Amino acid sequence: MPDRLVLLGSKGGPALRPRGPWPSSSLLEIGGRAVVVDCGLGVTRGLVDAGVSLKVLDLIFITHLHSDHVLELGPLIHTAWTAGLATPVTVFGPPGVGHYWRRFCQAMEFDIEIRIADEGRPDIRELVSVDEFGQGHVVEQRGLTVTALRVDHPPVTDCFALRFEHGGKSVVFSADTAFFPPLAHFAERADILVHEAMLEEGIERLVARTGNGARLREHLLSSHSFAEEAGRIARDAGIKRLVLNHLIPADDAEIGELDWIAAVRKTWAGDLTIARDGLVVELSGAKAASGEGTA
Repeated sequence: MPDRLVLLGSKGGPALRPRGPWPSSSLLEIGGRAVVVDCGLGVTRGLVDAGVSLKVLDLIFITHLHSDHVLELGPLIHTAWTAGLATPVTVFGPPGVGHYWRRFCQAMEFDIEIRIADEGRPDIRELVSVDEFGQGHVVEQRGLTVTALRVDHPPVTDCFALRFEHGGKSVVFSADTAFFPPLAHFAERADILVHEAMLEEGIERLVARTGNGARLREHLLSSHSFAEEAGRIARDAGIKRLVLNHLIPADDAEIGELDWIAAVRKTWAGDLTIARDGLVVELSGAKAASGEGTA
């Protein structure tokens, strides 16, 4: 299995619109492990489309508990279970993710119990273990090391950037965050930095379309990063490739890839990928698998 990053869902926010992209989820294949990072709507279909057998589901990381990052966590694991998953899965997430999982299993109790009795399946509740983490060391397992940094995403206090390292390769996910200079040190010299990004010219149209007015605008401006700010983090960290992801807005007909590139080029001159659903970025050399989405 080649080391690669697959951007399964590339939009910021939980809303779905016709022919638009899906919310946040990524697949990181590194050191022979298949790691899922965040579980927004569409993650299960995205994994299948990426050629991943759900029966080998192994490690899942949740950066924070906003719905566009956690809503499909339970359905992903349950669907993998119905597809034949019979080996342990570990879910790593902030405080509260264990509560989510327990309540999901309670809500699905009828289906779980009847499939165990009728189809002879192992108990899904015994297959899954949940590890809630804070800032610092998260896990070291079979050569894979994961660390977390608390980032600035008000009003959510438990929101964490994640750094994955294996065999000299490193990938960092910013999670959702306002411009946060300490992230540059955390991502120092990474092969890939996956950083959220927002375009100022799209905010007013997004706010008008969604209907939350001033409150939504206030949240976006205080809790997320503009593309040029993501570029500043990449520049200061000295990373190899910047991947703009969790795009806000990601489904504005008046905004295209060239707009994202122009914004980030104000601060970042290095290798660049603009996310779209299903885009593959090879970890070897941190190059995109195709010319699309790169600059």
